[in-house]
Amino acid sequence: MSIPPTISEGATGTTVRWAQYLLVRRTLSYDQIDGIFGPVTEAAVKQFQDDSNLAVDGVIGPATWAALGGDGAQPPTLAQGSDGPVVQRLQTALNEGRGDFAPDSNPLLAVDGVFGAHTATAVRGTQQMGGIEADGVVGLQTWALPVHAAGEVLADLCGVPGPGGG
Repeated sequence: MSIPPTISEGATGTTVRWAQYLLVRRTLSYDQIDGIFGPVTEAAVKQFQDDSNLAVDGVIGPATWAALGGDGAQPPTLAQGSDGPVVQRLQTALNEGRGDFAPDSNPLLAVDGVFGAHTATAVRGTQQMGGIEADGVVGLQTWALPVHAAGEVLADLCGVPGPGGG
């Protein structure tokens, strides 16, 4: 992987979402992953830079990206039609999280690694409970949902790259 492009206040899009995801558990909350590099993100970047003994300029350039781990693998985006071991781990996590970070009303999922309608329903319920857009798609914001008081996020339970370096 390569270092993403330099971004600063005013930037938008997927690169900003990736930076925000990496800042979760350091200086941002999961509900601040919105793809908009505004004042909140800039303040979070400056705090991270200060904590990491980097030049504090609010710009995510090569040194800040490297400190964040921005050249690492991103977690996959999962939606209906996805399949495989990550979907299987997601299904297990959603089943085990019922009544905790997922609603009791979520369907009990077959742990078959196939992201079908029931899995999408369970994801939407979990997203609603987390106060984020309930679209049934597991993207960066959903991966960053807190799942336990110990500071774990959904990405941790599913073995995908987590925000904040793990």
